[in-house]
Amino acid sequence: MAAPRVLAIVLAGGEGKRLMPLTADRAKPAVPFGGLYRLIDFALSNVINSRYLHVIVLTQYKSHSLDRHVAQTWRMSPLLGNYVAAVPAQQRVGKHWYLGSADAIYQCLNIIEDERPDIVVVVGADHVYRMDFSQMVDAHIASGAEFTVAAIRQPIEEADQFGVIEVDPTDPTRIKAFLEKPTNPVGLADSPGEILASMGNYVADADALVAAVTADAENVSSRHDMGGDIAPYFVERGTAGVYDFLRNDVPGSTPRDRDYWRDVGTIDAFYEANIDLISIEPVFNLYNDEWPLYSGYTSLAPAKFVHAGAGRLGHAVDSVVSPGVLVSGATVSGSVLSPGVRLHSWAQVTDSVLMDDVHVNRYAQVHRAIIDKNVVVPERVRIGLDHDHDRARGFTVTESGITVVPKGTRITE
Repeated sequence: MAAPRVLAIVLAGGEGKRLMPLTADRAKPAVPFGGLYRLIDFALSNVINSRYLHVIVLTQYKSHSLDRHVAQTWRMSPLLGNYVAAVPAQQRVGKHWYLGSADAIYQCLNIIEDERPDIVVVVGADHVYRMDFSQMVDAHIASGAEFTVAAIRQPIEEADQFGVIEVDPTDPTRIKAFLEKPTNPVGLADSPGEILASMGNYVADADALVAAVTADAENVSSRHDMGGDIAPYFVERGTAGVYDFLRNDVPGSTPRDRDYWRDVGTIDAFYEANIDLISIEPVFNLYNDEWPLYSGYTSLAPAKFVHAGAGRLGHAVDSVVSPGVLVSGATVSGSVLSPGVRLHSWAQVTDSVLMDDVHVNRYAQVHRAIIDKNVVVPERVRIGLDHDHDRARGFTVTESGITVVPKGTRITE
């Protein structure tokens, strides 16, 4: 049997309000992560590593940096007909932008018609994980379902944060009900303390998906959402399947990181996911060469650490340090440093995430902070150590005590 023709659609139009101020001038999938990456790089790396090489990226909100990143980084061979193409909202079916993820696909049905795929893989662009989608496609085809939802086990007390899947007790690969953020869910038969939460990834028969989003577009009461509306549509038809993420076996994964998946939709979740990268045995391993993560950085100089005198030792411990970083007589611990970061003598950076081209001058201190691109921290300035002062300077401080300095901020004191 010939392999099915597969088109991958990456939903990357998210506004990311809960990630403000990191999304003040960029779409959520364009937010830098882990030093070298943008959030969208995880979804695209998974799709490409799965050998699906016809990919469209649907963009909308403040998409310039995202469009530029996709164009510069994700260049495929035109000789072989492969591509990753950013597709902005085009108002093809009316004078409105995308009304939801299902409407985004509906407004781009011309691409599906042009490609004529057998299967459409639909993935979100703002989660951190590794996944082999070819295994999910194989499971979808074998099940006979028209529409399959990828699901991950989560604690039952967190059910109100997810779309929750109840499986058919006679067939655990079929969805009995799809519940949006339920407050009183039923636990899994084999693990009562857990529920199956939608990961926001879907595999569908192309013809069935086209019919579903077309019918949804005509429903004036719909929210036009893939999880909230399209999944229940297929559940009602009895043709919705579920794919348990635990079944996915990514080459090179370890028992510690094989089922890692994080929704980095809030500042605290974004910070914690970055810190997850640091430990000796990280819960998400950046160093899996069998399932590489691709990024757009090239031609960067190696990181450099200088000054080894008494009282002025340039060093970093328990940290991720990107190429192009210069640590000059500064102390770094528990932090993620992105390309172009410059840390000067006697500066201290602890438990923080510094994005591209952040400069921290002499004697300055940064603690439990996220500092966005192109920020200069003046000499002796302290960030993250006095939250009242941080707020007075216009910085965001989360309830857990993470200080966020927006991109390009001019700090004076």
